[in-house]
Amino acid sequence: MNFIKNNLANAITLGNLFSGCVGAVHLVTGDYQVTAICIILSLILDFFDGFVARALKSNSNLGTQLDSLADMVSFGVIPGLTMFKILEPFGSEISGLHLPFEISYLGFLITLFSCLRLAIFNLDEEQKYYFKGLNTPSNTILIFGLYYAYRHEEIFVHLINNSILMLILTLLSSWLLISPIKMIAMKFKSMKLQDNYPKIALLIGAVILLFIFKSAGIPLVIIYYILVSLIFQKQLK
Repeated sequence: MNFIKNNLANAITLGNLFSGCVGAVHLVTGDYQVTAICIILSLILDFFDGFVARALKSNSNLGTQLDSLADMVSFGVIPGLTMFKILEPFGSEISGLHLPFEISYLGFLITLFSCLRLAIFNLDEEQKYYFKGLNTPSNTILIFGLYYAYRHEEIFVHLINNSILMLILTLLSSWLLISPIKMIAMKFKSMKLQDNYPKIALLIGAVILLFIFKSAGIPLVIIYYILVSLIFQKQLK
């Protein structure tokens, strides 16, 4: 019984990793619907592994390391691979300039900075009630959500088909992951209404965006999340 109690959270984390692996495979083969489902499943499992560990008081250094390694695939490899596929049609050409390599490989900068962000998070003891920099799940939703809306509803066509803008997004995404900007975390330090204005504003705005724009609202929610976090910087502590 103790074995199950001590390892249930780790099993959930490994489920996150498995889901990420399956999602990455289907992203390569072009089955974006399955990849979307896998990302959602990974998000749910990523939330519940920590919840279960706290509830059962089974937090451990092993669990911390497993969580980061699982997130590295689900929220590190997948967004980098998504940007790889976005940039792939451009070959080695950018604005008429021929480079000695395929620019699609630059998409994996997101994967590299996701890895760096996860390592920094593990060592930073400040990020209890807020994130410093854009967290990897949100970044994954931004990058994949953008591509998913493009593939399934032909939205953001002019954005996706512009190699310069996509490279800028790659660099911006990579920087946001390790930036010093404080981002809202849905962890409640206090139940006072005034202490939770950023979270309330985020939730209400996200619901409105998703209701109005449907799947196109998914990446817009992350942009809104960043903007709200910037507005409430002084309240995040």
